Amino acid sequence: MLSLQDNMTLLLTGLSQGCAYGLIALGFVLIYKATEVVNFAHGEFMMLGAFAAVTFSSLFGFWIGLVCAALAVGVVGYLLDAVVMRRIIGQSQASVFILTVAFGFIFRSIAGMIWGWDLLALNTPFSGSLDIASVSVRADRLAIILVTAIMCVGLYFFFARSRVGVAMQAASQNQLAAYYMAIPVKKLVSVVWAIGAIIAALAGIFNAPFTQVDTQIGALGLKALAGAVIGGFGSIPGALLGCLLIGVAEPFADYFLPAIKGVSAYILMLAVLFIKPEGLIVQTFQKKV
Repeated sequence: MLSLQDNMTLLLTGLSQGCAYGLIALGFVLIYKATEVVNFAHGEFMMLGAFAAVTFSSLFGFWIGLVCAALAVGVVGYLLDAVVMRRIIGQSQASVFILTVAFGFIFRSIAGMIWGWDLLALNTPFSGSLDIASVSVRADRLAIILVTAIMCVGLYFFFARSRVGVAMQAASQNQLAAYYMAIPVKKLVSVVWAIGAIIAALAGIFNAPFTQVDTQIGALGLKALAGAVIGGFGSIPGALLGCLLIGVAEPFADYFLPAIKGVSAYILMLAVLFIKPEGLIVQTFQKKV
């Protein structure tokens, strides 16, 4: 039987991991809402962000390195849409699926050739731990929770208050009408890809102290995808809720049911889909193209 302190430790650990999944899922949902494309290479944006941060932080320090790494991955996301994905608009979903999976393999191979195949460490300023309600919590876990909260608030104000954000919402709901309103739909879609890539890169950077950095950490994107499906794919609050549920459930499932370690997220996804196939939070509108 776990003590109250042990339960709180597992809970806070799960919240931090759920926030890491949530940052990745934000990018999944943003890209899907804008293009109806599920980018199966999105986890590799996270991986590239962590690798880039290792290089840039060694040159410029952590904070400047973080900004440089996030922007570099944002450029990759922008170019991926502008140069490749834009050219296959109208093709079958199977073609899009195969293409994004292929880019995942390509990104992993490029990362391995540049940084090698061994585990790398990313030094962050979040050392030590803090005591919260007599529970010792690592500072880097609190950091990722704080970053997720800041990103959610920032995205809310960006989409609700800025002209670019409002234009992105208009384009995601009805691209043809947005085009006739002189909104540069193609550029905005590429910017959405860039924003999604930047958010994924931040997830990789702040998650690096737990996972280390190697070419396989992009697999966390599959758990983020499961969280987005649980919450209701296409709903940003739903994606965050689903990822938090997975993050909180995982450490308890790993402790009490070690036989399902690593797959509890997908079991939870199947259970939710059996009960509510559309996810926990349903979109309030249908996308029009």
